[in-house]
Amino acid sequence: MAKPDLKTYRDRMDKSVSSLKEEFQGLRTGRANAGLLDPVQVQAYGASSPLNAVAAISVPEPRLIAVSVWDKGMVGPVEKAIRAAGLGLNPIVDGQTLRIPVPPLTEERRKELAKLAGKYAEQQKIAVRNVRRDANEDLKKAEKAGEISQDEQKKMEAEVQKDTDAAIKRIDETLKTKEVEIMQV
Repeated sequence: MAKPDLKTYRDRMDKSVSSLKEEFQGLRTGRANAGLLDPVQVQAYGASSPLNAVAAISVPEPRLIAVSVWDKGMVGPVEKAIRAAGLGLNPIVDGQTLRIPVPPLTEERRKELAKLAGKYAEQQKIAVRNVRRDANEDLKKAEKAGEISQDEQKKMEAEVQKDTDAAIKRIDETLKTKEVEIMQV
């Protein structure tokens, strides 16, 4: 076993923070966002494809998403897929373009979304703590194997803890920003 590289653990923690930001993209706020349609899968040419593989998605206004379908024959399946995605969106067909008004959220729905955002953040905090646990176990093994000294192990564990605290702080900040965005009327 070689000397543990703390950078790999730091990268794994950073991935947890990035993953949270991606999950938040799909959480609906009162504002239109192209990331809102990321989970939509369209039955196209005998296979299930992501929406952005058959159409261009844009946000021309704060409360409107426009989906320009490239193939005229795909307009129906795209509309069906958006309605079936359970996002509470009702597309309006306008030639090869679908206009999707984003309705304002009710107070109750805002609170549900804020709770869901909190759940996503907690999952990522757990992931970060698991990375810390892996790092500390690897450091203990390296110390037992004589790869690093006990002092080095303690110093590296302190650094891992510092990275963990920083990652959790970034997760909390990201959550706070998202909650403000969700609760904004």
